[in-house]
Order: sequence, then C-alpha cells, then structure tokens
Amino acid sequence: MRDFETPGRSMVVAQHGMAATSHPLSTLTAVNILQSGGNALDAAVAACAVQGVVEPESTGIGGDCFALIAPRGGSNLVAYNGSGRAPAAATVNWYAERGIAKIERCSPHAVTVPGAVEAWSRLLADHGTMSLGEVLRPAIAFARDGYPISPRVHRDWTAQAALLRKDENTANIFLPGGNVPAVGTIHRQPQLADTLAAIATHGERAFYEGPVAEDMVDYLRSVGGLHTLEDFAATCGEYVQPIHTTFRGYDIWECPPNGQGAIALLILNILSRFEAKGDPLDIDRLHLEVEATRLAYAIRNDFLADAAQADVPVEWMLSQALAEDFARQIDLSRAINPIPRQAPPEHRDTVYISVVDRDRNAVSFINSLFTNFGACLATPKTGVLFHNRGESFVLDPNHPNCIAPRKRPLHTIIPGMVTQGERAIMPFGVMGGHYQAMGHAHFISKVLDYGLDLQSAINLPRLFPHPISGLVEMERSLRSKYETELTRRGFAIGSPPAPLGGAQAIWIDWQNGTLLGASEPRKDGCALGY
Repeated sequence: MRDFETPGRSMVVAQHGMAATSHPLSTLTAVNILQSGGNALDAAVAACAVQGVVEPESTGIGGDCFALIAPRGGSNLVAYNGSGRAPAAATVNWYAERGIAKIERCSPHAVTVPGAVEAWSRLLADHGTMSLGEVLRPAIAFARDGYPISPRVHRDWTAQAALLRKDENTANIFLPGGNVPAVGTIHRQPQLADTLAAIATHGERAFYEGPVAEDMVDYLRSVGGLHTLEDFAATCGEYVQPIHTTFRGYDIWECPPNGQGAIALLILNILSRFEAKGDPLDIDRLHLEVEATRLAYAIRNDFLADAAQADVPVEWMLSQALAEDFARQIDLSRAINPIPRQAPPEHRDTVYISVVDRDRNAVSFINSLFTNFGACLATPKTGVLFHNRGESFVLDPNHPNCIAPRKRPLHTIIPGMVTQGERAIMPFGVMGGHYQAMGHAHFISKVLDYGLDLQSAINLPRLFPHPISGLVEMERSLRSKYETELTRRGFAIGSPPAPLGGAQAIWIDWQNGTLLGASEPRKDGCALGY
C-alpha cells in the first residue's frame, strides 16, 4: 500500500470505465468518450489523436501504432501492427553507392511511411462503435482553438529546440516567435487541424492519397527522401498473433516482432529463475535486473527485425532453455563483461494509453514518433511532423534488420496485456524508447513479485543499461545510493538524459467489479475513471 507520509499519488479507483495516459487532456478526452457511450477502442483512438496535438513531441499522425485488445475482458487477445514501411526504393545498395553508412535521425531516410492513421481507421472499423470522424473531433478542436503547454511537454520541447530550428517548417509550427512556448501559454496548429479535419471527413485515404499525401511526398523528396505516392497509397497494417510467457501464475502478452515485446518476455523468463525477496530496490535485485536486460538486449540487437522479411527466431528467444542459460551466467558479485554473443539453433518519446470500459473491453494502445519530435521534419502545408523510426534500420546487408524495400524497422514501442485463465487482468505499457522492454519486465516484477500496487510500482526510481552507450543510466536517488558499489562490481554508471520512461496501467478487479488505475509521475498525465 502507498505510504501517505511521502509525496506521491494514489491509485485511481472507479467502477464503470477508466483511462490512463501521459497527458490530462488526453485522459479526460477518453473518459468523455466512455461516458458518452463509446467503447474502450473509441476512447483510446480519441485520446491518442489528442495527444498528437497537445503532446506533439511524443506522438502524432506522422508516427506508428501498435495495439493489444481484450474484447469483453476475455483472454482471446487481438493484436495489431500499425508500423510503417521503408520506401520501395530504399535498397541497401542505394545507400552504399552514396557512401551512407548510417541512417541519421534528422534525415528523410529515417522517415518510414507513417502507419498510425491506417491503424486507427482499421481498428475503429473492426472494434470500435464510433466513426473516425467522431473520435477526431476533440483533437481537431485542440489543434484549431489551442491548448495550454504543460510542464513535461515544455521540458521535452526545450530539449529539442536547436534541432527544431534547423527545419523551417518545423520551426514555424513549434517555435512561434522563434521560441519554445512557455508553460501555461496557448499553442495552436491550424495546418494540422485542417489535415485532421480532412481525415475526419474523408477517412484514412485523405492521409495516404490526394493533397495531404502529395504535400508529404513532395517535401520528403525535396530534402532527399525516396518516398513516392505509391508508397503512401500502399500503406496497410496487419493483425498479428500475440506472443506470451507465463510469470508467477499470470500470462504476459506482447505483440510479435518487429516490436521488442519478445525481449520483455525474455527478461521476465530470466527473472523467473530467481526468488524475489526483501526490498524491491535491493542492490542485488537491481544487479540482477540490469544483467537480465543486458543479456536480452544483446539478442534484440542481433536478431530482432521485420519477421515478414527476415528469419527472426522468436521461439528460441522465448525458450526456457535460453532463459536458463542466461540465468546461469549472472554473478551478483560482478558484471558480465563482455556480454557474450549468441547464436540461435541452426534451423534458424512515445505515448501509451490504457483504457477499460464498462463492458470490460480492455485496450493497450501505443503510438509514437520515437525520439522527441521524431526526425524534426514537418510538411509545409499540412502540419504533419514525421517520426524517425527508420533510424533503427542498419545498413549491413548481412544483418536481419538491414533496410530493404517496404520493410519495417525494429520497433521499440510495445503494448502489454496480462491475463489469467479466461480473463484479461491488466492492460499496461511503458514509454521511453529503448527502455520499454526492460520497463515492462521491471513493472511486472514489482507488481507480481513484490506485491506493490500499480502506482507504487510506477513511482519507484529506475535504472537502465542503455544498449547503445553501454552505461547503466540511474535516476538520481539510485545513483546516490548505489553508484559506488555498482562501479566496484564492474558497471559503467551514468545519468539518463531525461527521466526514465513513463507508464500507465489499469487492473481489472473482477471480484469487486472495480478498476484500479495508475499513471506516470514523470509525465503530466493521470488516470481517471467514473
């Protein structure tokens, strides 16, 4: 239970419906939709569209989307991959011939065709009760009439100001008067409002074909991109078979690759070999979580890719044999250096939204631009800000995640769902780019291993062994307590450039007929129910 003598927030408890997001206007939008008769999917899409306006650094129609849905609170889950693809002309030879060895964040080559709008439309048609036009109304109003800048949004906005200035279109939208809007001031995006209105009136094809698509393609090609109108017109997500593992008597579900959900499940499989005891922030427990993550992310970096175009050994990744092998390698007296490379068997900034409605439809929904403000590239006429997911591709032709025509890159965004028996128990998710797979495992372990309530688990300080820098990034309170000892054990310690991650979750208490929600204190948002 929460310690009421320390700063923090309580879980939100309600009976009929609940939403949890990283922005209060988004959460309120979702609850309004639920109270007006919409279901959880209607509310999730409406909330996401609003966040693409009011939290523009994190998400938007220029990004991608994944979802897990538990219809009527059952355990027969629906998973959707709404991630976009590289242009048809994006061959590895094209980059090699031009001496390009790495896809840079702010280049047009980091922009894959955005998949979010197609995903919203398809999911609403198949699982919602409201039209795309109806659920986009709140977002259109905020974009046209204005929205107030909140504290965390301002912090993230300020951190990207120098990059925003490099693109005239982006600067015109997000640096009015040449400056980042101050907290409490009103910001408007009239071009985006017009684009959202066109989608609301004419459907998803108004984004992928016609004037909006022409504006996107013309701009991307003007800065060196390979995109064509045909690439946009061909955009189509897909329903996929979710993957899972069992942890402490619960089934934990994720979307399959190209997302990194399999890595979250691998970390949980490793942790399941160890007894949880004592303090959830005990240094040996943190050491264990860091090593499990380092081992699992080495697998991610070597093998995770678009399973439609590469041989991704998911069954091996989720095997108990691999988890057992990794668990044996962990020594709590010292760090594993270097992390060993593995071979499979020879057969070979984001927003997360959790919503549950009165019928107990549960939705785990995630939408992202990847890095804050994505590629920092925006269209001149339609106000679309592009993500930078293509930066996750590699340009080694022998790597499974090498760029290729119409291929999807490795994705960090992963919605999660917990079930037990025939019932959904908890839609949950963690924001934060590369951190997300560890964040899923860390959160689930704190709830199921240590019995923490959802909000207490989310409130805990975090650490993360970053797969690119190699540093174990530790938030301030952990660093002051454990940096010396973890350094002695052989870890390189650093400070995260921003607070680590962000989480939302809703627990369905079937016995009492109530919902218990929690949201991230590192963000501006909240959980609300009715």
